[in-house]
Amino acid sequence: MNEKLQMNVNKVKEFWKNRSVAQKGMMIGSLLLFVIIITAVSMASSKVNFVPLYSNLTTAEIGEIKAQLDGRGIKSEVAENGTSILVPEEVVDTLKVELAAEGFPNSGSIDYKFFSQNAGFGMTDNEFNVLKLEAMQTELADLMKGIDGVQDAKVMINLPQESVWMTDTPEQASASIVLDTKPGYKFQEQQIQALYNLVSKSVPNLPTENIVIMNQMFEYFDLKNSNDSNSAYTFDNQYQIKKQIEKDIQRQVGQMLGMMMGQDKVVVSVTADVDFSQENREENLVTPVNPENMEGIAVSVERITETFTGDGAAAGGVVGAGETDIPNYATGTEGANGDYERIEERINNDVNRIRKEIVESPYKVRDLGIQVMVEPPNAEEGLTPEAVADIEQILGTIVRTSIAKDANQAELTDDEIAAKVAVSVQELKGKADYSATNTEPVIPMWVYIAAGALLVIIILLVILLFRKKKKNKETEFIFDETAAAIHVQDINTEQEKESDVIKQQLEKLAKEKPGDFAKLLRTWIAEE
Repeated sequence: MNEKLQMNVNKVKEFWKNRSVAQKGMMIGSLLLFVIIITAVSMASSKVNFVPLYSNLTTAEIGEIKAQLDGRGIKSEVAENGTSILVPEEVVDTLKVELAAEGFPNSGSIDYKFFSQNAGFGMTDNEFNVLKLEAMQTELADLMKGIDGVQDAKVMINLPQESVWMTDTPEQASASIVLDTKPGYKFQEQQIQALYNLVSKSVPNLPTENIVIMNQMFEYFDLKNSNDSNSAYTFDNQYQIKKQIEKDIQRQVGQMLGMMMGQDKVVVSVTADVDFSQENREENLVTPVNPENMEGIAVSVERITETFTGDGAAAGGVVGAGETDIPNYATGTEGANGDYERIEERINNDVNRIRKEIVESPYKVRDLGIQVMVEPPNAEEGLTPEAVADIEQILGTIVRTSIAKDANQAELTDDEIAAKVAVSVQELKGKADYSATNTEPVIPMWVYIAAGALLVIIILLVILLFRKKKKNKETEFIFDETAAAIHVQDINTEQEKESDVIKQQLEKLAKEKPGDFAKLLRTWIAEE
């Protein structure tokens, strides 16, 4: 047994002795790496992962929960300056349920559960009102804690005292709220409006103007008026509309003149005066049916014609101006001839009555100016007056059709249109020179870097492939040489012993193929 052990030790020593320095370093490094991995895994498995059980509590509440956990023998840690408590991850869910059943965390505040748990006689109205107000404040603070961005909330409500006298205007309540917001969180206008509505609808007779909301940094959250929040009348919206109108006209003019002169030979600038006032008006108009003679349509017509001719008949009536007398009626003498004629016509005309309800658009272009700089194709010859006149006519047409027109406003004259258009013909010296960049395509730098890295990887793969093929060829040659050495007789005249030949072959195999030599040793050990 000792001889076998000694033989195995000798084989191991011989194997280790025949290894190169690189192979020895690789074996030792592999062993150390294995030991390090085993140690790290064992330490990681034995380490307890603590997670938060409760956060953002007072120190008194954390102390009560800490005492409960210590009494149960559960490991715990206090963090975040005594406002959070950490427990092992595997028991956090169970502890939350068990502590909640026992009433933890107990903040000491009064909510609506207090009335069901302490219902009984002997409470005065004053005490009941105080507890009711405290419960209302607590419930409202809990509602706000559920809003995104709010960590804690403190609510103070001031309810008006009930009076025995009746008044036309009821007394109004007021509320002051302090929010503990998350660092860096920005509330949107809709969230602020939701906070105000939440408080106003939760407390009776509490209008939004009697509510004050601020955070721990003394920043007030003011409720903006609905008209102020309307985007159609904000400055930013009006500015964007104005710029969009100018941009559309500028692009239209630039494309049109660019087709005539060249895209890089035209510079266009547009300035617009936009009216954002919105008008709602009602018009009641009365117009004649026939505007030529200013007459209306005849609704009813009454014509009366009376004539009389006679001899010796005296005119009726009494001379004078009594109640029964006919004005301006000439009386005749007795026995004379008389003629009488009376024509009366009554016409009731009607006119057109028009009622209009007009809503003006929220914005319209009151004035427009277009400035154009054109570079002539030939700097020496310039542009002909006819070409400049054509450009001014095109711009004048755009100005005439873009400006809003009122019904009672006269058309713009040619001189007024010409004053709103400016055409300048000169050489443009501020253009960028693209000739050098357009001759050859520019390849980005990252393309060269990627190509170089890819080339290096390909070269390394080719070198490794050649080394592997060369190593395989040497291995085949060694096996062939070893096999041949067993069967081919030595050319030396002296006959070597069989044990010497085997020893030489084993030494050579150990040097060239240590893996095969190790397998051979294990086979021999197993057979023995």
